[in-house]
Amino acid sequence: MIYQSEIALDKSLQTVLEDTFGTYAVVIDRHPSQLRSQEIGIVQSIGQGIARVVGLPHVQSEEIVRFTGGSLGLVFNLDPEEVGVILLDSSDTLQSGTEVRRTGKVLDVPVGDTLLGRVVDPLGRPLDGKGLVRTSQRRPAEREAPAIMDRAPVNVPLQTGVKAIDALIPIGRGQRELILGDRQTGKSGLALDTIINQKDKNILCIYCAIGQRSAAVAKLIADLYEHGAMAYTTVVMAAGEDPPGLRYVAPYTATAMAEYFMEQGRDVLIVYDDLTNHARAYRELSLLMRRPPGREAFPGDIFYIHSRLLERSTHLNAEHGGGSLTSLPILQTEAQNIAAYIPTNLISITDGQIYLSPILFQKGVLPAIEIGKSVSRVGGKTQLSAYRAVAGDLRLSYSQFEELESFSRFGTRLEESTRLTLERGRKVREILKQKQYAPMAAAVQIAVLLSVTAGLLDRVPISKIAIAEQAIAAAIPAQLADLCLQIEKGDVFAEEDREALLKVSETAIAKALEE
Repeated sequence: MIYQSEIALDKSLQTVLEDTFGTYAVVIDRHPSQLRSQEIGIVQSIGQGIARVVGLPHVQSEEIVRFTGGSLGLVFNLDPEEVGVILLDSSDTLQSGTEVRRTGKVLDVPVGDTLLGRVVDPLGRPLDGKGLVRTSQRRPAEREAPAIMDRAPVNVPLQTGVKAIDALIPIGRGQRELILGDRQTGKSGLALDTIINQKDKNILCIYCAIGQRSAAVAKLIADLYEHGAMAYTTVVMAAGEDPPGLRYVAPYTATAMAEYFMEQGRDVLIVYDDLTNHARAYRELSLLMRRPPGREAFPGDIFYIHSRLLERSTHLNAEHGGGSLTSLPILQTEAQNIAAYIPTNLISITDGQIYLSPILFQKGVLPAIEIGKSVSRVGGKTQLSAYRAVAGDLRLSYSQFEELESFSRFGTRLEESTRLTLERGRKVREILKQKQYAPMAAAVQIAVLLSVTAGLLDRVPISKIAIAEQAIAAAIPAQLADLCLQIEKGDVFAEEDREALLKVSETAIAKALEE
C-alpha cells in the first residue's frame, strides 16, 4: 500500500510540473524576447556632491541614474559633451571610471498611511530603525501644482494654539504662511507647537528638516513622541552632513507625501525647516555645475524653484476631494534683514509672514512675534467668529501701544489717559506670552483676551498676570463646556456669550488673587 501511494504521488507531481512548464512555454511564445540597447555611461570626474558623466546621449533632465554599487544620482545639467549629475548618496565609493546606467524613471517616493509615525530620508528610506517602509504606491517628487479651477477658497481656520497667532495673525487651511527671523529666535519651536496642537483635530503633519543638525532634529522628534504627536506626523530628514542633492530634493519629496493625503480629501500641514538651507544647497549645486550666479551669488531661477514648491499648497474644491495642504516654510534672516534677496522672494510667494524679533526674544517676550511686521493675507477670512468679535481692534491698539511706548521714554510727564493706555498695552503684551509645548484651546484664548480688553486685568499686577491666566484657563472649560464647543465650531459669538465668559473669568481671577 505504501509503494502504491508513492507511485501515485510521483505521477501527480509529474503532472503538475508538466502543466507548469507547458504554461511557461506558452507565455514565452506569446512574449518573444527583444534585444534592447542600454546606455552605460562613465564617470569622468567627481566633485563635492556632483558627478560629470559621459556616454549617456539620450538621458533626460531630472532622470534617476544608478552608479555601480547602487548609489543614485539625479540628472541636473544636459551639456553637449557631458551630463551633470547631483548625487543622492555618499560619493565615498565613487571614482573616475565608475559605470553609470539609466533607469528611465524620474525621482519618486513611497506614499501612504504607513509613513505616519516614521522618520525617513528624502528618498523614503527609514532612519528610525523600525524596518522598511512598506507602501503600495509611489508618487513623483516633481508635480504640477493644482490648476486654479481645481482650488477652493481658504475658509477653515488652522488653529496653532498660540494666542498671538490665532488672534492677530490667523492661518487658514490651505494657506502658505512664512515664519522668519534671526537664528535662535524660536522659529522651529513655533512650528512644533503648531504640530502638537493638531492632536485630535484630524490633521496630518509632515515635518521636513533641511540641513539641520542631527542632534537638533533628534531632540525635536523626541518632543513629538513625548507629546503624542508622532502618531499623525512624518519626519523627512536631510541633515547638514548629507549630500547637497538630498537637501535639494527634500522639500519636493516631502510635498509629494503630503499631496497623497490631500488628494484623499484630508487636511495636511507641512513644515519646511528651513528654506534658507534649501536655497544654499541649490546655490552650491548650481555653482559646482558652472551655472551662472546672479544676485548675491544665487542663480536667477531660485525664485522659480521655491514658487513651484509652495504653489502645491492649496485647498482643493469638492470635486477633487476638498482636501487641503497648509505650508509653514521657515526662513532664517541675518541681522534682522527681511529685505534681503531670499526673504523678499519668499515673502512675495507666500500669503503672509510671522516675524520673530531677536530684540523681543532677549527681553523675554516669548513667542517673540513682532506684531507690526507680521501679517496674514488670507487667514482673517477664516477666523472663528469669536476671534473677530474680541480681537478685532486688538492688533491696531497693540501696535499703537508699541509706538507710544517708544515715544514715552523721552518724556517724564504723561497724561492720565496715556498712562492708562501704556498700562493696558503692557498687560496685553504679558497676556500674549506663552510657554512652549502649552497650546491653548480657542475658547480659552477668547476668554483670556476678552479679560484684558474688557479691563478685568487692569487692577492685576503684571507679576500676577500669569496666575490670573491659569485661573481662567482652568475655569472656562469646566464651567462653560457647551459654550467652548460652540466657539470651536465657529458659531456666532453673541453678546450673552461674551457676558458669560466675562462673568466666569472675573470670578476665577478674584479667587486666584485671594489665594
